[in-house]
Amino acid sequence: MTMSSLNPVLTYWNQLDAQTAEREVVPCCGSRAWAAGLAALRPYTDAQQLYEASDRVWAALTDDDWREAFDSHPRIGQQHARAATAESLALSSQEQHAAMSVTGSRGDAVKLALAEGNRQYDERFGRVFIVCAAGKSAAEILAILNARMDNTPTVEWREAGKQQRQITQLRLRRWIGAND
Repeated sequence: MTMSSLNPVLTYWNQLDAQTAEREVVPCCGSRAWAAGLAALRPYTDAQQLYEASDRVWAALTDDDWREAFDSHPRIGQQHARAATAESLALSSQEQHAAMSVTGSRGDAVKLALAEGNRQYDERFGRVFIVCAAGKSAAEILAILNARMDNTPTVEWREAGKQQRQITQLRLRRWIGAND
């Protein structure tokens, strides 16, 4: 594959200096260490190579790096986060849109239950509830949240990490405009 046949976003990103490349990709995950690790492995010849590198970098991060990524997410149904870029918040809003667009009294009840569940989760685990919300209804997300409240902190940490990895993969696909 020649450089000219690469995805145009990858072509552009491969040519950036490291600091700019990190800034460009950090909204996909929220962890600066992840962004630095991913940028350091450039150039990428195709999207699959990028996705696989992302998973490897994510798996090698410290707990503090994971927490930084988790802190870049708003609670389900909210518009702010402990630490996030404007781009990251916009991505979260898009991902949650379908789930939070329910209306009527049943929708309001689910939204209230999610708000309370988010509060309880934060109280129990000390961080925001992370779930890959894409394609899920508010009721589905509420059921997932309720089920995960029974997890031990160690099991829940790993589950949050798996969910963050899925979110990152979806965001990377959107970022490069992939249809795969």
